[in-house]
Amino acid sequence: MNISTATEPTTAAERGEFIRISEPEPGIWLLRLNRPEAMNSWNARMRSELAEAMEEVSMSDARAVIICGDERAFSAGEDVRGMAGLTQGGTKKFRAVARQIHSAFDLIEAIEVPFIAVIEGVAAGGGMELALSCDFRIAGRAARLGLPESNVGLIPGSGGCSRLVRCVGAARAKQIVMLEGVMKAERANELGLLTRLVDAGQEMQAGMEMARQLAAKAPLALGMAKLVINTCADVDLETGRRLERIGQSVLKKSADHAEGAQSFIEKRKPQWTGA
Repeated sequence: MNISTATEPTTAAERGEFIRISEPEPGIWLLRLNRPEAMNSWNARMRSELAEAMEEVSMSDARAVIICGDERAFSAGEDVRGMAGLTQGGTKKFRAVARQIHSAFDLIEAIEVPFIAVIEGVAAGGGMELALSCDFRIAGRAARLGLPESNVGLIPGSGGCSRLVRCVGAARAKQIVMLEGVMKAERANELGLLTRLVDAGQEMQAGMEMARQLAAKAPLALGMAKLVINTCADVDLETGRRLERIGQSVLKKSADHAEGAQSFIEKRKPQWTGA
C-alpha cells in the first residue's frame, strides 16, 4: 500500500508488531495490520494487539480511525495453521479465543469514534468480519471480499452472521454466506457491503478524505450518532426514539453545540473541543 507523504505519521510514532498505530494527521489514527507474510491473517499475538489498540483508541482524542492492511491483503482471516491447534485444545479453548475476537471487534463497534476499513487485496473470513465491525468500508476495484467459511465446514463465527444481517438484511446475508464465497469488489458493492468503491490505488486517498470529513465534524455528535444508530438496530422503534431524545438532550447542553450554533450565526468554521 502506497501512502503519500501527506499521510505519513506526523504526531505519533508507529508502534506494535502486528498492529502498527500512527497518527498521519491530528485527530486521524491509522491502524495498519502488519503480518504481510501471512496475508495479515490472525494469530494470538495479533488478536491481543488489536484489543490493546482498541483500548488505546477508546482513551484517546481520535476523531476518526482508519484500519488497513497492505496491497495483497486487508486480512485473510484466522491463520489456518493455528486453527488445528485450537481444535485440538478442545471446544472450551476455542470458545475462549472466539470471545477474545468478539471482544476486540465489539470494541470497534462500541467506541464512539467512526472507524473506516480501507480494503486492498483480500478481505476474507475474519478479515471481512473485522471490516463489518467498522462503520464504513472503502474498497478498491481489485479487492476480493467474502465469507467463505462454509467451504471448510464452518460459519462466520466472529460476528459475521449477526453484523451481516444488520448490514444487508437476512436474505442477502444468506446469499453471501451460503452462495457467494469470496467475490469481486464490484459484486460486494452491489450486495451492499461497501460504503464506497474506488479505483485500485485510490483506496487510502479515499479513506483519508473520508477521515478528514469526519474529523471536521463535532466529535460528540458523531459519537452519539454512532451509539444511537447501533443501538436502534437491536431495539423496537419506540425505544429507539426514546434513546434519540436522551442523546439529543445530552448534546443540547454540550459546549460543542453552543459553538456550532454560534459559528453558524457568525458564518465561521466551528472550533470543536469535544466537550
